[in-house]
Amino acid sequence: MLKVIMMRLYGMGFQDILEGFRTIKLPLYLAWSDIRQRYRRSSLGPFWITISTGVMIACIGIIFGSLFKSPMSEFLPFFAAGLIIWGFISGCIGESTTVFVAAEAVIKQLPLPLFTHILRMVARNLYIFFHNILIFPLVLLFVQRPVGFEFFWIIPGLILLIANLLWMSTILGTICARFRDLTQIVSSVMQIFFYVTPIIWMPGLLPEKTSVMILDPNPFYHLLEIVRSPLMNASPTALNWMVSIGCAIFGWAFAILFFNKYRSRVAYWL
Repeated sequence: MLKVIMMRLYGMGFQDILEGFRTIKLPLYLAWSDIRQRYRRSSLGPFWITISTGVMIACIGIIFGSLFKSPMSEFLPFFAAGLIIWGFISGCIGESTTVFVAAEAVIKQLPLPLFTHILRMVARNLYIFFHNILIFPLVLLFVQRPVGFEFFWIIPGLILLIANLLWMSTILGTICARFRDLTQIVSSVMQIFFYVTPIIWMPGLLPEKTSVMILDPNPFYHLLEIVRSPLMNASPTALNWMVSIGCAIFGWAFAILFFNKYRSRVAYWL
């Protein structure tokens, strides 16, 4: 039984993914070139991303903190971390729907692994995330909030988040290459998740029963928390880790089987 499963996993899609990781320097370089090209001839370059995000955090954070009557020392770092991390998540999910379509010319002309385009897109959004996260220490300084040893949990949390975004992007990119209308549907679904995930509101505002119904089944909440909790001087809960790890294991297993079957058709769908 195990041998049959391994044979199904080890197909063209799996080899494509492995080759993408073997040539990881290429998508990393291309992703950074994308960022530089976007802000070519700009005085501040990519730091315009940081400035625009900082202004948004300052304006919206202060307004919503006052509306919810939350202590600014608690709400502003919570909101800043949540918005920055969600920007990374939604950026990857949103761009994954057009990742192969946008690279149509390259896919048809160069024998690159398709997974290289996924890695390039995720790396590009990761660079933006690193630029935006520079705002968070300034927020902590503004509210005079210290950083604890829990901060180092952000390393495994971020790695696990990236692992989940990679398999999600692989599946969405393949499906949306065939069904272009799904791009708009994914955008609308992510907008719903933005409001049902505690980013602009804190989980403590919900009654316990409502919190269990809304947050526990929400995978994006758990993926968000494994990165945000360390920034907030807290350790992610066991449930956060279990859901995130479970999503990564089962998600990658399904993604490999799915990519094995449909990888060869992507070029014909473009």
